[in-house]
Amino acid sequence: MWSPGTWMWPAALCCLIVGTLTHTAGGFNVCMSGSSTSCEDCLLIHPSCAWCAQEDFGKGRTLTSRCDFSHNLQRRGCQARYIEKPTSSLSVLQNMPLSSKGSGSTQYDVVQIAPQQISLSLRPGDQTFFDLQVRQVEDYPVDLYYLMDLSLSMKDDLDTIRNLGTKLAHEMGKLTSNFRLGFGSFVDKNMSPFSYTAPKYQENPCNGYKLFPNCVPTFGFRHILSLTDEVDRFNEEVQKQMVSRNRDAPEGGFDAILQAAVCKEEIGWRKEAYHLLVFATDDVPHLALDGRLGGLVEPHDGRCHLSNNSEYSASTRMDYPSLGLLGEKLAENNIFLIFAVTKRLYVIYKNFTALIPGTTVEILDQDSKNVIQLIIAAYNNIRSKVELTVWDHPEDISLSFTATCQDGKPLPGLKKCADLKIGDTVSFNVSVEARSCPPRGADHSFTIKPVGFKDRLEVTVDYQCDCGCSQTAQSNSSICSSIGTYNCGTCLCEPGYLGAHCECQEGEASSMYFSACREAEGKQICSGRGECSCNQCLCYESEFGKIYGSYCECDNFSCARHKGVLCSGHGECHCGECKCHAGYVGDNCNCSTETSSCASDDGQMCSGRGSCVCGRCQCSEPGAFGDTCEKCPTCPDACGTKR
Repeated sequence: MWSPGTWMWPAALCCLIVGTLTHTAGGFNVCMSGSSTSCEDCLLIHPSCAWCAQEDFGKGRTLTSRCDFSHNLQRRGCQARYIEKPTSSLSVLQNMPLSSKGSGSTQYDVVQIAPQQISLSLRPGDQTFFDLQVRQVEDYPVDLYYLMDLSLSMKDDLDTIRNLGTKLAHEMGKLTSNFRLGFGSFVDKNMSPFSYTAPKYQENPCNGYKLFPNCVPTFGFRHILSLTDEVDRFNEEVQKQMVSRNRDAPEGGFDAILQAAVCKEEIGWRKEAYHLLVFATDDVPHLALDGRLGGLVEPHDGRCHLSNNSEYSASTRMDYPSLGLLGEKLAENNIFLIFAVTKRLYVIYKNFTALIPGTTVEILDQDSKNVIQLIIAAYNNIRSKVELTVWDHPEDISLSFTATCQDGKPLPGLKKCADLKIGDTVSFNVSVEARSCPPRGADHSFTIKPVGFKDRLEVTVDYQCDCGCSQTAQSNSSICSSIGTYNCGTCLCEPGYLGAHCECQEGEASSMYFSACREAEGKQICSGRGECSCNQCLCYESEFGKIYGSYCECDNFSCARHKGVLCSGHGECHCGECKCHAGYVGDNCNCSTETSSCASDDGQMCSGRGSCVCGRCQCSEPGAFGDTCEKCPTCPDACGTKR
């Protein structure tokens, strides 16, 4: 569903455009607010503006604007077939129905967003709308990669998860019939100051540590088990693992997260599955720029760097990844990141979730006993939300979203729904508006996709910035004296020529042409309110009235006003001066010559105590007042009049 619409541009825009103005029934006419010289310029003023390409339109002394509302153009004599007014439109290119189930024979044809592909044709400023629907289908395949901190402080956690695979597969089997599990581990960069680098610690970083004297050499990230549905293999690999030791408190976990996200083939992420990356740790991570402490100045390149023995080979060559890079790669590969951290770290990692879309955080017990419940809770939390993201958003296009979730109430400004059940369908209304026209030939498109989904809506965009009449432009047209291009009703003259039909030549005579359009030497051409065309002024139209005169020096609106009314409503404005109607005088015609209202009951004018000015008594006798100066308690004859 969609419907085109328009936004009224801010009034401030109109103040930036100098040119032809007119009155409409609604007031200010934005289309005539600029002296548009071409059809394309007219289309950019406002989406409701149209251009008249009729050759004989507006001939006369006044410079008539070809840019106006279409009904005004027709009223002024432009035939409908010559009116150019393109509008925005939408075409749905692919719209497969939403699926209801994720596994089984239809696994590779699952659709969770509709439509899948649309094409927009946008006129700048003209708002266009479309709807899209998203559904979390039932029984969707799940790939879960368990990424564990194997620093020394996690020894008891390692003991707890040695049989995690079987138990987790049993619980996840209640949510999906297609579940796979993988495993990887991390410690930190094996270099100073992050790890112990003395020769005696190379093979055994725990050398001399009484509480736990033996451990494996420090490593950055190690991929141990690719995603598999053989959960017993998970148990076997976990039971082989031993902890290691690093020097400082923070770990190199973000190095490991990025490798697990981008090494898709090595990890075994399936395209048709939810990707869950569980990150279990009991300490804070190193971030970008921390690597400089060890002399690592090369930023992370965001690529996969796994060696033949499945270890991160660039650990001691590149810096730690930034949060921005991490979020980008997780989103690119549709991965939901689950931070499983101890209680004291909850707030820190909760802050990370605000910066990395599609992440959640859960509290992990000190020995990881609650890890299964944690994963199930995080999975249910992920499946209860749908949040849209926009990829490759063109700068000249504005988007706004309105979400309609399960309660059916539109929520303007939101592109997220929560508290959903698996199988629920939510919809989003999207408004699209092009703010300007891009360079010719530019190809624009963008993508809307729910966080963590493989499904997406591809949107291609072209722009309605050209007029149809421009396709039939005639070079060296006889209409333009054979020295100009006739395009959309106007002539574009060759250099050195001017005039409505290119009939005048610039050069030695140009100063003569322009001087004939000046009222006096030093004055503006056509008083700054018109154009000089071949020795005569063509005056602009105005919103406020008519501009006229040999030099456009006169108008019928620049006269004195009284209480905001031109010539007080009792006269006509002519060339800056009020010409008053009979019975009125004054600069603004607000002075009535009628004296009947000044006559007192005794027939005298203002009771003989004042004079009648503009139809009202102005009392001159001290102490006199009243409409006709009839009241005067202190006047010498006050008692005489009462005798």
